[in-house]
Amino acid sequence: MSDPAEIKARLDAPPARSLAVAESLTAGQVQARIGAISGASTFFRGGITAYTLEQKARHLGVDRAAAAACDCVSETVARQMARGVCGLFDATIGLATTGYAEPNPELGIAEPFAWWAVAERAGDGTWIECSGRTACPGQSRPAVQAAVADAVLTALLAHLRG
Repeated sequence: MSDPAEIKARLDAPPARSLAVAESLTAGQVQARIGAISGASTFFRGGITAYTLEQKARHLGVDRAAAAACDCVSETVARQMARGVCGLFDATIGLATTGYAEPNPELGIAEPFAWWAVAERAGDGTWIECSGRTACPGQSRPAVQAAVADAVLTALLAHLRG
């Protein structure tokens, strides 16, 4: 994981920011890593694991039609999840992950991959966002989940560094 002490220091530094996490593919691993940081209660508001389209739409405000068109796996869905979790937990920064932890031949998914996003609500109500795709060819389900958790936390730290 990215340096946990630096994540905490940067989130706690003025202006203090708060963090929430929306997960699908990583199934709580990002929340667990954030929760393992000593003093995380100063910035971590909470998180949600939402696997289905219904839950992503209900709790995170993901657009149903857009999500249905891509089986909930796209850059757009990841960004919507990151913004949505900010609203759900009244946080300034949201992280999100969505993807395929294993191949899915029925959907034409040959190798595991995921989209992740970081979204920060600026003071003027606009969003500062970054997102990316992590490919995990040949990796096991747990390895994919760990790689994607690493990727989004690395992106969070890069975002915090400015």
